[in-house]
Amino acid sequence: METIYALSSAGGRAGVAVIRVSGPATAAAVEALTGAKSPRAREATLRKISDPETGAALDRGLVLWFEGPASFTGEDVAEFHIHGGRAVVAGVLGALGRLPGLRLAMAGEFTRRAFENGKLDLTEAEGLADLIDAETEAQRRQALRQMEGALGQLYESWRGRLIRILAYAEAEIDFADEELPGDLLWRLGPEIEALASEIQSHLDDGRRGERLRDGVEVAIVGPPNVGKSSLLNRLAGRDAAIVSDEAGTTRDVLEVRLDLGGVPVALADTAGLREAEGSVEKEGIRRGLAKAHSADLRLVMVAAKRGGGVEGDFELAQPGDLRIVNKTDVGGGVEGALPISALSGEGIEALLATLTERVTALFGASENPVITRARHREGLEACGRELERALAGLRDDRSGELVAEDLRLAARSLGRITGRVDVEDLLDVVFRDFCIGK
Repeated sequence: METIYALSSAGGRAGVAVIRVSGPATAAAVEALTGAKSPRAREATLRKISDPETGAALDRGLVLWFEGPASFTGEDVAEFHIHGGRAVVAGVLGALGRLPGLRLAMAGEFTRRAFENGKLDLTEAEGLADLIDAETEAQRRQALRQMEGALGQLYESWRGRLIRILAYAEAEIDFADEELPGDLLWRLGPEIEALASEIQSHLDDGRRGERLRDGVEVAIVGPPNVGKSSLLNRLAGRDAAIVSDEAGTTRDVLEVRLDLGGVPVALADTAGLREAEGSVEKEGIRRGLAKAHSADLRLVMVAAKRGGGVEGDFELAQPGDLRIVNKTDVGGGVEGALPISALSGEGIEALLATLTERVTALFGASENPVITRARHREGLEACGRELERALAGLRDDRSGELVAEDLRLAARSLGRITGRVDVEDLLDVVFRDFCIGK
């Protein structure tokens, strides 16, 4: 196994930079750069750091030592906490690169070694990546729960139950001459059905975790000149969109990012919906309609007219969408719609509060583990299909071998989510519960 090293903190000028080393030659690297053996585990030690080839001083910094397997990667790990100037970082990295047996780490290689050495499962590794990328409070909470193992523990508990079911099915097939309960395979039906129901309930979450991780899409839709771009600018707090009395000013979908109650939101201003006057506007309207249909939530806007009535309608509104009447400073509102004036700001706070409440209720961080990636969803859907096939096999009185194969495939689908697929688990259950070969 090669020893790897890399800058673990962000690049660029900073007060402190952290360089991490992991692998069998880590202790030799520490001694080469500091002239002394590795410090006691988990104790920060101030040392002079020098170039082993020239003896030139590079910096004075803290050195931390983590002896494997009690480390992030499961290997011997050292961290050099040095000053964050570019020249200092380049000097220490260059010195490490000239040591025998060391090479620069590839992207994600420290975390991959942690997974390979059993320190993290795949969902925990993904949670770590999401925690690093988190931009909002709700994203941080969701990623931290996943990194701490909440999602992996749920899937492993399901896999453990499935392995037990499969072990009983295999026992009836392979150890028919032993003193086992009769019709054992048939007795597994309710357990399989209960597990399939739990997994389906987990899948029927409205893609809450995925939306929180990737961002919720909210589209402002309506006819031209009702104030969609003005509302976008008001909510963004800046002039993100061009505002004009001329119809058809917005020719494409324009997005701004918002943080609503800790939920990341991509707010899109779409082209005004009308009969297009040119090919460019026609394409803008097509994209606007596509965004309106694909968005998680729509702000369907009309505008009040002087003397009464409104311009536009709420035809595109779906259950859960917000209906808005703009320009209430010149006209009246509509029952069931939020009255605002994007020009004066009247009603904007109430709109933001309502939108935040709606977004957090639908997509905010949940106390229960939720699916955060398409990979998880695909694995769970595959597992569910195999469980349903196993249940159908029991109803159709198919052979035990075929039902067991369906259960085996279901267990593998779950195991692929966490990265733990181990047939030894199956053997342990068989011999523990039935004392075969005692």
